[in-house]
Amino acid sequence: MLKKSILAVLTLFVLTACGNKNDELSVEERQKIIDEGTVGFETNGGKITKAENIPSNEEKAILAAFNEYIAAFNEEDIDRYMQMISKNPKGFKYEEEKEYTTEVFEQTDAKRDVKDTTIIKYSENEAQVHTNMIVHFMQIKPKVEHESTGQQVTVFVKEDGDWKVTSVFYIGDDTKSSTGK
Repeated sequence: MLKKSILAVLTLFVLTACGNKNDELSVEERQKIIDEGTVGFETNGGKITKAENIPSNEEKAILAAFNEYIAAFNEEDIDRYMQMISKNPKGFKYEEEKEYTTEVFEQTDAKRDVKDTTIIKYSENEAQVHTNMIVHFMQIKPKVEHESTGQQVTVFVKEDGDWKVTSVFYIGDDTKSSTGK
């Protein structure tokens, strides 16, 4: 029972912008989001394909925004983290994200390790960043460690000239849990 509750908390943790409410969407609603271009990525023989025609300055700005989003989370700096979140997100509510993330920082030690980060979709006002991710998560009381590997697509929008996170989609590959003494 304890592992199930921790897995549920971790799932919520990862899907919030992780405050995405994808679990509440029907299959048809999820497909509509993908069809409308809110999120999606193409693989070429299992390989992620980089979006074409990204201006160099925009590519640098998007990747810098993504790196700051991950670093602020890993350093548990709520103010810095919320600066990376859109004030009008599509995948979650701003204030709920702040409350939830504050709670995560208080009750857990969580880190996101990313690799193979690629901009997979780009337009002047929206970018999608795909990454392979390992989430290391330790609930403080009771002491339970959990690790999840997967792929994440972070959707950014341009807001007042800066790239901000508007939604996050995570597909987990596998998970491992253990309890500490």
